[in-house]
Amino acid sequence: MTALIRAATLDDAAALARIHHAAFAEPWSEDSLRGLLENPGAFALAGSHAAETDLQAFVLIQIAADESEILTIATAPTARRLGLARALILEAQRVAAQRQANVMYLEVAENNAAALALYRSCGFVLHGRRQAYYIDKDRMPADALMLRATLPIERVMGMTRSLD
Repeated sequence: MTALIRAATLDDAAALARIHHAAFAEPWSEDSLRGLLENPGAFALAGSHAAETDLQAFVLIQIAADESEILTIATAPTARRLGLARALILEAQRVAAQRQANVMYLEVAENNAAALALYRSCGFVLHGRRQAYYIDKDRMPADALMLRATLPIERVMGMTRSLD
């Protein structure tokens, strides 16, 4: 399937909140997302598959100086494992590099195997650990793995990427 990626706007805040609510036990509100979208150092990308009319996923990035961070990424349950999150991350890396970021960070629960595989395939490596940072659905603590990718990403899954 072809992923359609575009910049998210304030008009998308309700749709982003809906996606976040479907993806997380403690979702961010529409107002929280709207506030982040209004931040001049942040940007969001939204995506869907070509056959869909509604947004199905998004990534929210913050840039400070020459560093960027994925604040959140969410995919609607019906659109998971179809490559949409990967397309969003790769485009976010490209945009962050264009905006002079040299590195991208993110945090993920150590027990989130699917997310870890995705992030590693997008060039992220382990950078640190925060012990018992997350509480999982069974109320058990999970460490946060702090991941880092050097920008621009030139090789992902054996393919050379252009950042033109």
